[in-house]
Amino acid sequence: MSLPEVCVVYLLRRGPTGAEVLLGDKRTGLGQGRIVGIGGKLDPGESAEEAAVREVMEEVGVRVTASDLHLAGTIDYHFPTRPAWSQRSTVFVCRRWVGVPVETDEITPRWYPLDAVPYPRMWDDASRWLPGVLRGGAVDARFTFGADLSTVVLSAE
Repeated sequence: MSLPEVCVVYLLRRGPTGAEVLLGDKRTGLGQGRIVGIGGKLDPGESAEEAAVREVMEEVGVRVTASDLHLAGTIDYHFPTRPAWSQRSTVFVCRRWVGVPVETDEITPRWYPLDAVPYPRMWDDASRWLPGVLRGGAVDARFTFGADLSTVVLSAE
């Protein structure tokens, strides 16, 4: 069975004290209350790149182009006790865009220095792979979450 497809984009910039990443306080839906990357579900017939461009605009009002997206890998998320949450995520990093991130109904965006990413407020898997991606690496991983829907109980990285 194939997993529903989603995408996530990590915008990176040089801030006043060094490299920063744009993350968002998720205001609605899956992940509400957590700090997340910018992204969402692919529409039928849409590529991951097309969805990434659309989702960044919808969630934070910033225009990126597909050619500026750097593919950083894929992650499969499995929730055996809540199968509807299971998904495959295509991960992108982007260093060029047009506009200033704004708050929307979905996300309150905020820039974080790379050495101050709030991993305890993110999904449990993020601390296992996101630091490497933010340093220019790639990810190809599978995470299974426990009955609490928050804790990784099995990983293949």
